[in-house]
Amino acid sequence: QVQLRESGPGLVKPSQTLSLTCTVSGGSITTNSYLWSWIRQPPGKGVEWMGAIHSNGATYYNPSLKSRTSIFRHTSKNQFTLQLSSVTPEDTAVYYCARRTRYTGTRYYSSEYDYRGQGTQVTVSS
Repeated sequence: QVQLRESGPGLVKPSQTLSLTCTVSGGSITTNSYLWSWIRQPPGKGVEWMGAIHSNGATYYNPSLKSRTSIFRHTSKNQFTLQLSSVTPEDTAVYYCARRTRYTGTRYYSSEYDYRGQGTQVTVSS
């Protein structure tokens, strides 16, 4: 059973960089062919795919966030990290890490994910 768990600060000030880490257990992030993804859901809005790091190390980003987003991994710890720079209150959301089984584009389809963390609330406020 694969489990994912998000960790990081719950409150970030505007213009700062948000950093969240996903710890994966029950499976390696470097084997098979998965997209280890970050998704988020702002209050009252739909789910947005932010980007992913493939099992082979390649990264993919949503063009709408690409200039502010970086995803990298720590293979020895079986973790991957999201960094989102220059945050604004519009980045307030519940952030999830998830395992995506196939890539069809930047739109979010829940059927493409087989495991997801519980999510962590991030609020951007001064």
